[in-house]
Amino acid sequence: MTSSSQPTHDTVILDVDGTLADTNYLHALAWARAFDRVDLHPPMWHLHRAIGMGGDKLVPAVAGDRAEQEHGDALREAWEEEYAELLPEVRLLPGARDLVIMLAERGLTVVLASSGKEQFTQHVLDLLDLPEGTLAAQASSDEAENSKPAPDVLEVALNKVGEGSALLVGDTPYDIAAAAKVGAPCAAVLTGGFGDDELSRAGAVIVVDSAAALVSLDPGTWEDLLHAAPPDYATQTFSPLPAQPPGTDG
Repeated sequence: MTSSSQPTHDTVILDVDGTLADTNYLHALAWARAFDRVDLHPPMWHLHRAIGMGGDKLVPAVAGDRAEQEHGDALREAWEEEYAELLPEVRLLPGARDLVIMLAERGLTVVLASSGKEQFTQHVLDLLDLPEGTLAAQASSDEAENSKPAPDVLEVALNKVGEGSALLVGDTPYDIAAAAKVGAPCAAVLTGGFGDDELSRAGAVIVVDSAAALVSLDPGTWEDLLHAAPPDYATQTFSPLPAQPPGTDG
């Protein structure tokens, strides 16, 4: 995990959905209801395993290119409406608030970067109720041209704090690939619903149960993480989805 030539990371970028907030399954439900509106019914497990990529990529990934061409914008609008209805059910994951505060107290620059809409990220921020000055910045998909696994939202986040060298904390293979594309290693948590083995194969430098487990890591492990480099292969997104959604037109 360590690299003697790797500079110390002075910034930690935190993903939001599935990392700090228990939202991945709510997002899958919102997408299922959105697809219902146009009489399309991709399996729920496909939807869940696409959570973490942007909506522009999710629709063709789970329902095929024709669905994107005919319904893409309508589906994304419907997802936004359906997810807004689920916001009262959003809860923080164990250790989420403690992790953010612990990183800031270590003197690290802490930034949130989410593939979600800004209004939904703001809802999680309200739940976190952080002391003023804890976060240096936040970035959302509204500010990024391309969504994960493209690195755009991470680049926006880094630009807001004057760039620097970063470690990402995320929960999906899409997080890992996006991080590697900006030279950042990814510490992965299992709270998004992806397995230990697949996150490791995707290139995570460490996989732990949750944000709470990261808070509990010993100082030596944190020192290793802050000097880690992503493996070369991590830029190639490990796809947790079938190559072509069954029963769809490519």
